[in-house]
Amino acid sequence: MSREVTHTATGPKIVTPDDIDDEKGDVAICLCGLSEAYPFCDGSHRRAEGEDPDERYKYVDGERRRISIEFVDE
Repeated sequence: MSREVTHTATGPKIVTPDDIDDEKGDVAICLCGLSEAYPFCDGSHRRAEGEDPDERYKYVDGERRRISIEFVDE
């Protein structure tokens, strides 16, 4: 499975002690690229369950879309 992830950040996110939620206690960093709270995990990776390993996907407005890959020789 592969997933196209588009990041719009212009710089790194520095995680500080202020980012730790007093109620939850943990800081989880998103590795799937789907989180609405990026760079923090919000559980959005659950949407990727059932992805076919032979397909490539892009998530647009929370909807999974199958995309094709086209390589161009330059």
